[in-house]
Amino acid sequence: MSYLIISFSHKNIDIKMREKLSFNSDEDKERFIKQILENEATKEVVLLSTCNRVEIITRSSNVKQSARNIIEKLATYSGLDFELLYDRADIYDNDGAVHHLFSVASALDSLVIGETQIVGQLKDAFRFSQAKGYCGTNITRVMHYAFKCAAQVRNATSLGTGSVSVASTAVAKAKDIIGNTKGVKALVIGAGEMSELTVKHLISSGFDVTIISRDMKKAQNLATTFEVHVNVEPYSELSNLLAKTPVMITATSAPYPIITKDNAPSSNINRYWFDIAVPRDIDENISLSNLEVYSVDDLQDIVNENMSLRAEQAKTAYGIVSRMSLEFFEWLKSLEIEPIVKNLYVKGNDIIDKKVKNAIKKGYISASDEENIRKLCQTVITEYLHQPSKQLKDISKNMECDLVVGTVQNMFGFNNDSNLRNKYKCDHLSKN
Repeated sequence: MSYLIISFSHKNIDIKMREKLSFNSDEDKERFIKQILENEATKEVVLLSTCNRVEIITRSSNVKQSARNIIEKLATYSGLDFELLYDRADIYDNDGAVHHLFSVASALDSLVIGETQIVGQLKDAFRFSQAKGYCGTNITRVMHYAFKCAAQVRNATSLGTGSVSVASTAVAKAKDIIGNTKGVKALVIGAGEMSELTVKHLISSGFDVTIISRDMKKAQNLATTFEVHVNVEPYSELSNLLAKTPVMITATSAPYPIITKDNAPSSNINRYWFDIAVPRDIDENISLSNLEVYSVDDLQDIVNENMSLRAEQAKTAYGIVSRMSLEFFEWLKSLEIEPIVKNLYVKGNDIIDKKVKNAIKKGYISASDEENIRKLCQTVITEYLHQPSKQLKDISKNMECDLVVGTVQNMFGFNNDSNLRNKYKCDHLSKN
């Protein structure tokens, strides 16, 4: 079995394709996961879908078969051509899959290097599959290490500090265009997590912020979380606000454009609209005078600046990812070795117990000497097995580990021993 990841992101497809590949509801995700698990080669699935990527994280007994099947199902779901998707897909197998997953978790593969949302989104995707029973021990192990890697990258670098998100990038672009933001009004559409980030960055950049959402109560609750006044307007005022507000940033989870030719008003002021939602909230066919519309992919100039400023930090982070990828596979090997070492000692103690009892029964030794004789025998076993145990643990780091493990299991009859079936639970499941 190998780890397998099928990846579509801002690196290999444009926003139009990402819109069609995005999964906007838990029902869509669950239905798709069930479909790809019908293939006998594919075991365990986590589906990550964000504004900039779709990642299918699986275990497979036949990588080529699983990859084709998953992309076929994606083609059916999205309505995109299979050959186009297969040609564009980044397909990662085993070592490459683990390295890619760790890079994604550490925000090194993000549009904005070091953005802080991705690890939370990955945890949510993992929790979803874990709760539904779509992933087990093997995916749990690699997720455990991915989150551990992300934490080490955050602690060892400054990539997770400062303004590092799509929302902050959109605000930075708006500030660059406007110049002096004092008294300039900005409209935020939506009241979710991305909108909260957007409002926070707009406030820190000096804008006067208004929130509008279909859920008025949610928008009002969001507005009260900020120290400065944030205006809240009913959704019925959308067109009026769009006409008179210079800056608008929209980040809803609507599966279709909420701003179309029908409700996009003309205006005699210069306006700048930022659509950081996928699927997009703004109809791409809107064309009005004095209006510039930016999608996620149009923020590339700031993204490039972000990458150059963070180049040294990213280099350090990639070093951590590479080291922890190797460490992960060493850890997996050690999981195979540790139960074997334990069983060697258990088997030795079983033999001691059997032989001591037999010796007492036959009168070879006195029952009063049993405890001392047991201690002596256990000392002999411990000293005798010390070197082989150490050698086995060292071998776990080498390529011949599988061969040695299989040989030792056969020699000592451990193949069917239930003590070897250790399960490791990810301690990140309950964390935010």
